[in-house]
Amino acid sequence: MSSDEGVRLRAGDVEVGIAPEHGCRVTNLVIGGTEVLRQGERYGSFPMVPWCGRVDRGRFRNGAVQHRLPLNADPHAIHGTGRDTAWRTRRADDTGAVFTYELADPWPYPGLVTQVFELTESSLTTTIAVEAHEDSFPAQAGWHPWFLRRIGGVDAELSFAPAWQEERGADHLPTGRRIDPGPGPWDDCFGMPDGVDATLTWPGVLELKVTSRAEWVVVYDEQPEAICVEPQSGPPNGLNTLPRLVTPIDPLETATTWSWRRP
Repeated sequence: MSSDEGVRLRAGDVEVGIAPEHGCRVTNLVIGGTEVLRQGERYGSFPMVPWCGRVDRGRFRNGAVQHRLPLNADPHAIHGTGRDTAWRTRRADDTGAVFTYELADPWPYPGLVTQVFELTESSLTTTIAVEAHEDSFPAQAGWHPWFLRRIGGVDAELSFAPAWQEERGADHLPTGRRIDPGPGPWDDCFGMPDGVDATLTWPGVLELKVTSRAEWVVVYDEQPEAICVEPQSGPPNGLNTLPRLVTPIDPLETATTWSWRRP
């Protein structure tokens, strides 16, 4: 339900906190009294929209027109504008909520972003849709969750089987070359053409599966406090290398589900 402190969803002994005024990020995922997300205003889980990861020098082209985005991860632009925007609560009840925000400066094209949450006792499904009001434009959407590395005194184990890894250049952007997946630690993008499917296991405590029909996932585990498993509709710098055009009659829609099992 909605309150001055945000939106709280509840299903059985599972509780989810959402802060629409703070980028519509998930602030809490509490399962049976156990917090699963890293806490802090930069953390939880935030939407990446209308682009994911880094955009090379903040520049992207739409047809003959080149645009420049603010460089918030110098020398690149990173993670979209949705996480820095106040979203509007359209609907909220015990187990579901809908939020929207209008695309605006510094994004150069008008449009609407909608994020939908659906909670059960064993899963949270989140959907993002990006609609164009007028001109068509390239866009991406995804999520950047910060799952706690250590829960209940044990460290998480990550299991996933990507088809390839995007080679990362010195500028942290994919070079365009696909390589065999290598060992971590990672700040890397992987291809999963059958859809994202990754499992975090805290042995004896909790198993949490991240799935999505999206075909790309970034894994970031270079910090000791958390592991990020980020489904997204395209690779970093994809506005330039793999643009997906959003038109007034063809919105971009993607979804992810976190499902969990307790021993």
